[in-house]
Amino acid sequence: MNRNYAKELDKILENQANKGKNLFLHSCCAPCSSYVLEYLCAFFRITVFYYNPNITEQEEYAKRTAEQKRLIAEFNRQMESGVRKGYPIKIVEGIYERELFFQRVKGLEHCKEGGERCFLCYEMRLLETARRAKEAGADYFTTTLTISPLKNAAKLNEIGERLAEEFRIPFLPSDFKKKNGYKRSIELSKEYDLYRQDYCGCVFSRRQ
Repeated sequence: MNRNYAKELDKILENQANKGKNLFLHSCCAPCSSYVLEYLCAFFRITVFYYNPNITEQEEYAKRTAEQKRLIAEFNRQMESGVRKGYPIKIVEGIYERELFFQRVKGLEHCKEGGERCFLCYEMRLLETARRAKEAGADYFTTTLTISPLKNAAKLNEIGERLAEEFRIPFLPSDFKKKNGYKRSIELSKEYDLYRQDYCGCVFSRRQ
């Protein structure tokens, strides 16, 4: 039976005992995180974990990182001024280790986008997120990746829940593209004039 991850998340958010808890949120980029932060910042104390070794070009990585930091700074400024309600958002940048990405996906260079190579990439990023979330003493961890119509939300949740058992820290279920989440991310990207890339990040996705 297909699960409705969006409804599962809503049920967690309805539980006021969870309000103010710490969420360690892996972010793939500023545009995808925009809606997720807007949606969750009034409920959780969020630490954005920017860890994306799949981004092949260093210049592209630096550009996306800067946009992520700019968006968070703007959200925090709006919360301080009372324009937006929510908890202040923190950011932690992971190590940019693109060679590790290439090692992990070796032999899968010619896989179709959205297949096994991408699943390994999901796992690589979520594994580090879970590890760092545990170190930080967070209450939950999750990822913005499920907002993309091109990403497999069921696979992302499957990996997240497996890692939750391994690291003993709850994974927040999500399918952020639901409830017009993806549409809202596009609106917010225009509102904040965010750089929206047209490929996931790795050289393979750029080719396709």
